[in-house]
Amino acid sequence: MELSFKLLFCSILICLTSKGSHAVDSLRFLIIGDMGGVDYAPYSTYYERSTAAEMGKIADLYSPQFVMELGDNFYYDGVKDVNDFRFQATFEDVYTAKSLQIPWYFIAGNHDHHGNVTAQILYTQRSNRWIFPSLYYYKEFPIPNSKAQLGIVFVDTVLLCGNTRDDDMRQPKEPVDKKIADAQWDFVQNALKMSKSDFLFAAGHYPIYSTSYHGSTPCLVDKLQPMLDTYGASGYLAGHEHNFEHLQVKSSAGNNIDYIISGMGSTVGPCLNNSGVVPPGSSLYRYCSIVSKGGFVYAEVTQSNMTLILINGNGEQLYTTTVWPRKM
Repeated sequence: MELSFKLLFCSILICLTSKGSHAVDSLRFLIIGDMGGVDYAPYSTYYERSTAAEMGKIADLYSPQFVMELGDNFYYDGVKDVNDFRFQATFEDVYTAKSLQIPWYFIAGNHDHHGNVTAQILYTQRSNRWIFPSLYYYKEFPIPNSKAQLGIVFVDTVLLCGNTRDDDMRQPKEPVDKKIADAQWDFVQNALKMSKSDFLFAAGHYPIYSTSYHGSTPCLVDKLQPMLDTYGASGYLAGHEHNFEHLQVKSSAGNNIDYIISGMGSTVGPCLNNSGVVPPGSSLYRYCSIVSKGGFVYAEVTQSNMTLILINGNGEQLYTTTVWPRKM
């Protein structure tokens, strides 16, 4: 007999005593990508609304401290200015659960860069939960009742690699401005090098490795992947592919580097077979069912491990993986 959803969570994580209560020794957050709705009424999709509803249910139970959004915040061409009604129609009016009135940390995707990304940064001053301080940034999240912490390098992959459109199967070829890209590469390298966090991830819109529609991003394989390896990062979080994926490779030091793709916030795309563009044996899981109603990731971090659970818009737990603290 299949366990109930709540009991299944309790069997994997820290069993919660009642609705709205939460473990005091864990950091909890949700990861969503590509939530951007559509550019015609009602400016959100059925999948986005379904995913938002399930996020609210999980947040009611587990009281996450924040949400991460991995780019493509507004389809199809971003926003025009800080007064654009899409902030209200596609974001504020969709993620309405009281338990989701928490900090949301944003980065930009390729569709956001088709519009006014600066307006998205400025919206930080208008919203109680929209946090987008700059195009790339580093933040540390303390794990309660411990000295451990999670570090995340938020990356703008469009500035690093160039822009692209979903109707174009070609990968981005090069950045529009090499000096701007080089400045960000210096920032990313320094953040990874200097971080002493027990768990350390980079997060960007384009995936490093992917077996699906777009496939791996050569620019990131060539430059970001070696940095994750060199500085012992735990992994990389991405969107862009409208599905779920988990890939894992061994670093040169023999540690696992985990790659999670969560891009089902507003729609679900095809799982094309691009397995030949990732390291052999690295693809551990992928999911792109059109009956999913979208999806998101629930993450819980303690000083001893980090658990990631992939959940679809039907509220079904699909896949679970565990990440261990870095060896520094």
